[in-house]
Amino acid sequence: MNRLFGTTAPKPPKATLNSAITNIDTRISSIDVKLAALNTELTTYQTKLSKMREGPGKTALKQKALKVLQRRKQYEAQRDQLQSQVWNMEQAQTMQDNLKNTMVTIDALKQTNKTLRKEYGKVDIDKIERLQDEMADLLDVGNEIQESLARSYDVPEDVDEAELDAELEALGQEVELEREMMGGGMNQLPSFMQDEVPEFIDEPPVAGQAGKVKEAAG
Repeated sequence: MNRLFGTTAPKPPKATLNSAITNIDTRISSIDVKLAALNTELTTYQTKLSKMREGPGKTALKQKALKVLQRRKQYEAQRDQLQSQVWNMEQAQTMQDNLKNTMVTIDALKQTNKTLRKEYGKVDIDKIERLQDEMADLLDVGNEIQESLARSYDVPEDVDEAELDAELEALGQEVELEREMMGGGMNQLPSFMQDEVPEFIDEPPVAGQAGKVKEAAG
């Protein structure tokens, strides 16, 4: 069947900017090699011409040098054109890469936006506000409890100082009255020092020591 109807030749792969740049760079390298050879040839001609006298031989050699110089200029023009093409293609490649990066960024933003919409759709704003209100109420209750526990039971600040002075004077009068009723009891030992001698003491206290105790008490 292939012999009767023939076969379709496979299509060559489409050229890309990278492959085109590579091909042109190869051509530029080839031109650089040719230019180097021409420069060497021109240097040789210049050396010979500088040593020759004017005459037919020098004129013929000079014509050869001029042809080599003309070829060098043509190659240099071709190299400049190819380098300009490479520059343009590199700029296009940069734009293409930037576009790809931009598209990747846009796709990532779209996916992020989709995910955020999905997740935020699960959030109930009303529930959050009610939760905030409940937390505020609980904090108020806690503050009231702390204030209640920290309440002071001391004497109120609004107590009249005149009443306190009168009460203090009354206490002083009671003390004076007790002293008068004791009838000079200041020279006697206090009641807590008049107890009986404990059983663990074998001998009664000496009279002189009792006097010292009375003096210390006085």
